[in-house]
Amino acid sequence: MAEGNILMGVVGRPHGVRGLLRVHSFTADPADLATYPLLDERGRPWSLAWRGEGLAELRDAAGRPVADRTEAEKLVNLRLFTPRENLPETEADEFYLADLVGLLAISADGDELGRVAAVHDYGAGASLEINELEIGEGPASFFVPFTRAAVPVVDVPGGQVTIIRPDEVEAREDAA
Repeated sequence: MAEGNILMGVVGRPHGVRGLLRVHSFTADPADLATYPLLDERGRPWSLAWRGEGLAELRDAAGRPVADRTEAEKLVNLRLFTPRENLPETEADEFYLADLVGLLAISADGDELGRVAAVHDYGAGASLEINELEIGEGPASFFVPFTRAAVPVVDVPGGQVTIIRPDEVEAREDAA
């Protein structure tokens, strides 16, 4: 997927026999997903029209709807993206989770810990994956919950986040 595209939703299981699909929207208002130009991981364009609570009709670039359940089953877990420039601008104290990727992670004392490699959300809240700076045998990753306690400062314009590792997330010792 091209750099700068933001994950907006994921196609779930088929509903019925006429090609409708459950779609999980990541927009603040799920209905807004239908207003964005959508692309899959391969860059193919899709359009979406809601047909019920969480149920959508997907159409390909030619405007053809998914014809039946068999076609719909092939689209399960299809990830839908939109280019970053299609999203509304954020307020001064707001950001998109995708904006965190690449930021420098520092400790409360100002020590450089690494960079934010990814933001993960498996349903219980977001977590940040931090790729540590090279220590000993090479880089490693650690995860912190994306909470105010573990990430008290997010400075997107300044290019960094402050990390306070929970006791459960131990610092890696130098192996050398």
